[in-house]
Amino acid sequence: MPVRSAITATEGVYFITFTCTNWIPLFSLCNGYDVVYKWFDYLKAQKHYIIGYVIMPNHVHAVIAFSNSGKSINTIVSNGKRFMAYELVERLKQQNKPLLLNELSQAMNNTEKKQGKLHKVFETSFDWKECRTMKFIEHKLDYMHWNPCKGNKLVSAPEDYVHSSAKFYILGVQGVYPVTSCMELNDIDLTGTL
Repeated sequence: MPVRSAITATEGVYFITFTCTNWIPLFSLCNGYDVVYKWFDYLKAQKHYIIGYVIMPNHVHAVIAFSNSGKSINTIVSNGKRFMAYELVERLKQQNKPLLLNELSQAMNNTEKKQGKLHKVFETSFDWKECRTMKFIEHKLDYMHWNPCKGNKLVSAPEDYVHSSAKFYILGVQGVYPVTSCMELNDIDLTGTL
């Protein structure tokens, strides 16, 4: 069962999932996959590690090893979602998609409107699971890598989906975005303050 409470920890390995509002395939509609990669770049610059990921047309799964930065993981992910939301809205404006922008505006609740928000790009919360064992990490990597092969079946084999780390874990070849192998986690100290 997904957990929707806040992550108060400042370090650790987590499987996270966040979803576009109303499951709208925003990443594919505005070719926004690179927006997630920019967030990954930011995380790496802050000494965090991308262990695995899949960017679906309407949601993102990732296993991330967060180093202690003094900020809660909840804050780090929330700030990342905010950064990505601004970029995706800008692209929708540039692509002249007023109906879609209107749908994102209509999706906001009264509290969000009072806060001055104009669009709701992502669902408010995100799902997370702490990864305490290698077996659990491998299970989550397997789960997310097979995601593009289910439902709408974007590909028949996980390693064929471009916006995923499956190619690395199955074939040993880095894909579009390079990741840190889960096997390296034993050699990484996440507890030290940066």
